[in-house]
Amino acid sequence: MPYDICGKVIVATAENELPRLDELYRRGNGNGLTGLQMLTAEEIREIEPHAAGIRGIRVPSTGIVDYGKVAEKYAEHIVERGGEIHVPHEVIALRRSRGNTIIETTRGPIEAGLVINCAGLQSDRVSRMADAKVDSRIIPFRGEYYEIIAAKHYLVRGLIYPVPDPQFPFLGVHFTRRIGGGVEAGPNAVLALKREGYLKNSFDVGDMLEFATFPGFWIMAAKHWQMSVGEYHRSWSKAAFVRALRRLLPELRAEDLISGGSGVRAQALDISGKLIDDFHFVYTEGMVHVCNVPSPAATASLAIGKYIVNTVLQRGDSNLAAAR
Repeated sequence: MPYDICGKVIVATAENELPRLDELYRRGNGNGLTGLQMLTAEEIREIEPHAAGIRGIRVPSTGIVDYGKVAEKYAEHIVERGGEIHVPHEVIALRRSRGNTIIETTRGPIEAGLVINCAGLQSDRVSRMADAKVDSRIIPFRGEYYEIIAAKHYLVRGLIYPVPDPQFPFLGVHFTRRIGGGVEAGPNAVLALKREGYLKNSFDVGDMLEFATFPGFWIMAAKHWQMSVGEYHRSWSKAAFVRALRRLLPELRAEDLISGGSGVRAQALDISGKLIDDFHFVYTEGMVHVCNVPSPAATASLAIGKYIVNTVLQRGDSNLAAAR
């Protein structure tokens, strides 16, 4: 499988970001990352000649890969080991029967000794089917991207990231070189008006009513409305999006960008209005509910899987122990 250890540069563009940059450096070293290097402005330009910053961190171990192919390889290993993949099955109910869980789907029931709910944008709904005590809701945030035109790919050698704002569990706009060629710029983070709201005009009345009746939603909206206005402005105004990107790459121009794809993040929001910024698991009889998986969930998927298995084994779930 093709991959490229291209490295990443995290760039501080203002003095008030420097304490957060220092904290990132401390955490990276504390978590065992090797080769981390604190950069001066001149050293940033040696690595990324077109980036702007007053200080930065070089993360040499960062790489890129085609995650679609990673998912296909996961599926291949599951089938090789006797597993089955039922893609078109919508889960409509869960019930316990004789020590097992019956998963009712639109294509018939499936019986399992242990169920791991990794339903992403629907994970809270699946949790409620199992009567899990979950005081959070999944709020979908759409991230929209632009792509840099081929003639300007030279502006980005690897990955260029900003210093994240600890108030929000979002990375902020950044630049990512893709393994198959091309460079993505983005994303913003706007409230999607549908769970699977990948398009600007996506809308679902039921989903919106569910948000509106959750107390935490209005607390969050009151607290972060200014940020939301800015994100929506960038969603509808290319000029505003470009201004945000130029903090990291001043030479970039609007004509250097074309519309790209989008993704929807399954962001958990608790009843107090806090955007949950860490992994969150809930356990019910015979089930593990993965209620929040922040970025970089894809990168960390093997480690997350190992954590879930080890945790359930420690809890003494005999079904998983037997399956292992």
